[in-house]
Amino acid sequence: MGLTWKKRVLTALLGAAAASGLTTLILLLVEATSVLLPADTKFGIVFDAGSSHTSLFVYRWPADKENNTGVVSQALACQVKGPGISSYASNPAQAGESLQGCLEEALALVPEARHQETPMFLGATAGMRLLSQKNSSQAGDIFAAVSRVLGQAPLDFWGAELLAGQAEGALGWITINYVLGMLIKYSFSGEWIRPPEGTLVGALDMGGASTQITFVPGGPILDKSTQATFRLYGSEHRVYTHSYLCFGRDQMLTRLLARLVESSPGPLVRHPCYHSGYWATLSPATLYESPCVHTTPPPDLAWHLTVEGTGNPGACVSAIRGLFNFSSCEGREHCAFDGVYQPPVRGRFYVEASSPGQDRWLRDHCASGLYILTLLLEGYGFREETWPDIEFHKQAGGTDIGWTLGYMLNLTGVIPAEVPARWRAESYGIWEAGVVFAVLTLLATLGAVAVHLLWPQG
Repeated sequence: MGLTWKKRVLTALLGAAAASGLTTLILLLVEATSVLLPADTKFGIVFDAGSSHTSLFVYRWPADKENNTGVVSQALACQVKGPGISSYASNPAQAGESLQGCLEEALALVPEARHQETPMFLGATAGMRLLSQKNSSQAGDIFAAVSRVLGQAPLDFWGAELLAGQAEGALGWITINYVLGMLIKYSFSGEWIRPPEGTLVGALDMGGASTQITFVPGGPILDKSTQATFRLYGSEHRVYTHSYLCFGRDQMLTRLLARLVESSPGPLVRHPCYHSGYWATLSPATLYESPCVHTTPPPDLAWHLTVEGTGNPGACVSAIRGLFNFSSCEGREHCAFDGVYQPPVRGRFYVEASSPGQDRWLRDHCASGLYILTLLLEGYGFREETWPDIEFHKQAGGTDIGWTLGYMLNLTGVIPAEVPARWRAESYGIWEAGVVFAVLTLLATLGAVAVHLLWPQG
């Protein structure tokens, strides 16, 4: 009788273990769902080597991308100490050394495991364009020095190059439309959507040595040399863009002063854009070092000139208008100035604004303001009814406005995406039931072992 009961209990325990074990297996396999883990993060580093200063930006985006383009955000902005790299013509090595501080900040931010695959690029704009015209050998030495420093970093260095003015304007257009959510945005339904194309805005950029205008015109672009084409988030965009070298703020002030010096009968120069009571002495030779000043200094020019401010806005506007060649557009329908083709401006525009907040700039505020008015109204063709469409910003959506983000967005299209890891997961209730049945399986199995070993044989 004892042996019969042992067999019965052992059979019952083994049956319970098998049933609960099978139930556990079914819960794990049948009810499990496939889920994607969050994608890893990729990083990119861009140096913006402008005419007056250099900035570094670190960007990041999920590695899986959205329709072949990364959803990029700014992770770090670092302003390099000192002037722009074009200022180191006499000491090229110092141009590379000046980048070390911001480079170290970027290396500290990017995870070490991602260093080797993180692209880094330096793009030089109008300051280096002017130096390349003036002395291509010095410009080459600076690029070589910069490349040596950046090439030693444990990153994927893509080079240091001169960025074309057209590319600077077009990439800036990408940046402003991206941060405003005009290229792609996240919907309430949890999906990435593309807004209607009619919502795109134009971009105006006033730098130290050049100025750019970029927008989507209302009709075809007749001069294809002014057209830039991009494919972002599955959509193709065609924009008009043009860069005016020597029409940036700093070079405008230099050209304006040079014209006033040439028209002055003696060593006293009356400057209508400087406030009344302003006096300063300067060496005229420095004015003619700029490639934007195309005239040579008179042989009898004094070694030093005295500049007197007269504070005459009307005369200031007249002097500024002399920097433009408006007559070259007479009789031409689509023309801005200096004979440059431009369709009529259309839509809203964002202007990259800067506010140094330093007293040394106060002298030039009047000239700068009147110059921007002249450029927008008489140069680009804005009118009273389109003026409200212009907005001045330094940032949008917490991101710096400039060409660097546009460059990184465009670059993500050629960086391979990473497929997110796929795992199987259950709901909490299914998981809880699976744990209960697994415990029952274990108890039944242990009970069967105990019966087999401990139950006496008769």
